[in-house]
Amino acid sequence: MTKWKQRFSGSVLVFVGFMLSPLSWWNDAFVNLPLAVAFAWVVGLFYRPAFDAAVVIGYWLTNVLGFVLLHKGGGQMLAKEQKPYSRRDFARDMGISLAYTLLIIVLLRLKVLQPMEDYFHKK
Repeated sequence: MTKWKQRFSGSVLVFVGFMLSPLSWWNDAFVNLPLAVAFAWVVGLFYRPAFDAAVVIGYWLTNVLGFVLLHKGGGQMLAKEQKPYSRRDFARDMGISLAYTLLIIVLLRLKVLQPMEDYFHKK
């Protein structure tokens, strides 16, 4: 791969990773939470009691994926040769994502996030 193609593809990975990671103050409201809730709605169609857990898992997955893409893209942009994504890198990314997940659990317990039917059909 030529140098400019490597840098361009790395910058695309960094951009997508940043959009999914919890590093920007606004992305949770506009990117991660909508993706996590959409994931939970799909899961809820098959098994409604799993909605809360699916929101947490979906949110967590978007954050971990964001950190992984940031790391891979940054390495691709800056390095002369590609370094493998280490277990330590993955463990760090997971730890940060788990911390942000605690916030989502609090929002679920406070009923800020709930199944789609509950938004439209209040009991």
